Order: sequence, then C-alpha cells, then structure tokens
Amino acid sequence: MTNLTSHAGNHCEINHNIHQYLFSSTYIIVLLIGIPTNLYSLYHAFLQTRACNELGIYLLNLTASDLLYLASLPLWLQYFLQDDNWTHKEWLCNVCGFLLYENIYISVGFLCCISIDRFMAIAYPLRSSKFRTMRAASAVSAFIWLKEVAVGVILFQQKELSNDHTNHSLCFEHYPMMNWERYVNYYRFFMGFLFPLGILCASYFWVLRVVNKSSGTHSSQKARIKHLVTGTVVIFLVCFSPYHVLLMVRTLLENDCLFIQRIFNYYQFSLLLTSLNCLADPFLYCFVGENIRRDIQLRWSMCTRLLCCRKEVGYATSSDPATIKESAISRVVPLQSKPEA
Repeated sequence: MTNLTSHAGNHCEINHNIHQYLFSSTYIIVLLIGIPTNLYSLYHAFLQTRACNELGIYLLNLTASDLLYLASLPLWLQYFLQDDNWTHKEWLCNVCGFLLYENIYISVGFLCCISIDRFMAIAYPLRSSKFRTMRAASAVSAFIWLKEVAVGVILFQQKELSNDHTNHSLCFEHYPMMNWERYVNYYRFFMGFLFPLGILCASYFWVLRVVNKSSGTHSSQKARIKHLVTGTVVIFLVCFSPYHVLLMVRTLLENDCLFIQRIFNYYQFSLLLTSLNCLADPFLYCFVGENIRRDIQLRWSMCTRLLCCRKEVGYATSSDPATIKESAISRVVPLQSKPEA
C-alpha cells in the first residue's frame, strides 16, 4: 500500500509495503520465540536475585523491559496488517510508541550495567564489593527506569496520530520529521547511543585484558566472562547501531519528500533490527553461571528429543503396516536375543 503522509503542508508519498510484509512476519516470529524465552529468563533472573547476585537485578529488569515491549507487538501487528491504520485510542498509540522506543534505551542501560558490573568484579573484586550490592543494583535500576519515563513524558505531550489521504491514522510516523523530534533525537544519539557505546567498548577491552592476565581464574570461567561481555557488545552493535546511525542521518538531512522516499525502507529495516534484542537478550543467561547453562542445555536436549520422537511417530503412522512391524521387530529382537546354546 502507498500512504500519502501529510504534515505541515508537505505531502510525501511513502510506500509502506515493508510494514505489511517484513514487519508483520518478523513480529510474529519475535512473539512466538520471545515470549517463552523471556519468561524462562525471568525465572532464572528471579533465582539469581534470591541468591543475592546483583547481576540478577540487571537481568531481571532487562527481561521485564523486553516483556513489556513484547506486550505491545500485537497492537503494532494489527496496525501493520490494517495497512498502517491505527484504530485504537491516541493514548494507546503513545503507550505503544513509548514501549517501542524506550525499550531500546532501557535495554542499552542495563547492557551497560552488566558490562560495568563484570568489569568491576574482575578488575577490582575487593574494592568494588561495597558498590556491587543488591541495594546498589536496585537503585541504579530505578534510576534507569525513571530517566527513560521522564523522557517518555515528552512523547505523551505530543500529538502522535496523523491522517493520510485515505483517512488512515498513522501512529508515530511523521514525514518530514517534526522540529521537536530533532532535539529528542540528538539526546537519543549522544546519550542513548554514543555514550553507552563508549562504556561498553571500554569495559569489553578492560575485561579481556584482565581476564587474559589472570592466572587464578579457571579457563571455563574465563570463557563465560568473555562470552558475556562479548554478547552485550554484539547485541548493542547489531540491534541498535544501524538504527541510531540512520536516525542521525534523518535528523540532519531530512528536509524534503525525495530524501524520505529514498531512506524510508533502510530506516524502517534498522528500526526492525531493534526488536531482535528481545530474542538476543535471553542468550546472555547462558554465560551467567554453569548451573544455568546446564539447565538450558538440559531443556534444549529435552525439546529436541521430543521433536525427534514426534517425527518418528509421524513417520510410523504414515508407513504401511508391514514396515511398522519390521521396524518394531528390528528394535525388539536385538534386546531379546540370547546366545545360542
């Protein structure tokens, strides 16, 4: 479908087909995989907090943020399947838009917390013990949530619904960009992307340096630490970097409809990548502790065995009776066979 987005006297003809096809299919996959994996992650994060592990506080909040975002995806999915037409109240558009964008920065905040916590635990295990407490982690988590909610209040004060020429209500889609959005985008790029990127990169290199020099740390523990800090950096770069680069390009250069038409699909695809962090974040639990890793491996093997059994049953039911009998005999006879006298 081609929507004609109107704003401030400008009329930009935008092709939204990427929403109807790529976004819809990706959101369905994210929902099907993200909900069970994040619920499972929430369970393990709760166990970590009960064990008084401050890292569990950050993982718990990271998972809670992902689940809140996942809760908004059915409404976005309906919006895309209805040819970019928001049929709900405007305040619900604001809430879904808030969860969509602020999940990015809440996730970024807790990824930074995880990296800093691992750096302090490895580089300064004794001196940092008074800062790496459950109370300190709770206070930092509360600050991250309050900071992002305060930024979200700005969004709630703006009108986020606009109509196209077919009288469809567009949610959080302004082409060209509004002036107030440019100021928010500068904050998002510098404070929500560049500053955390510097923290993540510094923590990453310092952790690797300390771990490689450490002689008292077991090799398996070193590997888990390296994978954890590497995972946070990879999630950040893959899921969030393309979006923020194109966001700044739009903020600096978007002035006419021709530019919007050229960059629209690239920008929307980068926005779609941010939703994949809901699938990537649960994998961080594989590197928190050996017990969690073993539990995940056990449950994964159970799932694969269950799928294999179902395939065998499906194959058996589709085969002829003679084949089933022959297969059954071939399995039973070796177990019952005895050596000849």
